[in-house]
Amino acid sequence: MKFFQTRFSLPPLSRGFHLITEKIAAALPDLKEIDKGLCHLLLLHTSASLTLNENADASVRGDFESHFRHMIPENAPYYRHTYEGADDMPAHLKSSVLGSSLLLPVSKGKFVLGTWQGIYLGEHRNRASGRNLCATIFGA
Repeated sequence: MKFFQTRFSLPPLSRGFHLITEKIAAALPDLKEIDKGLCHLLLLHTSASLTLNENADASVRGDFESHFRHMIPENAPYYRHTYEGADDMPAHLKSSVLGSSLLLPVSKGKFVLGTWQGIYLGEHRNRASGRNLCATIFGA
């Protein structure tokens, strides 16, 4: 059994949903050493999210952003946590709804994903800095 753990950063991205599957794989050279195993990804932030969804049609990512802006609006009169701007509390809520981690199977050094699946970073802030992740990879 092999275990690897690494932290890495993604560059700043605009608000919205971004396909980051290849960026994550490129940041994890140890993935190639796993024939059968798992990779746990943890996003080390409370105002962004990770999710797995459609990787072929970019309009899906745009629809995600439109839906979440409608579902969790800015400037709701009942928000009390507004110190960092109108997008801050909604970003925390979106992060909790979607989650900040993924557990993915690994086979022959690659993520096992469905034909139309990709890893998204949900960037929920208007002006976010880069995002940090921790990956823990284990397997044979």
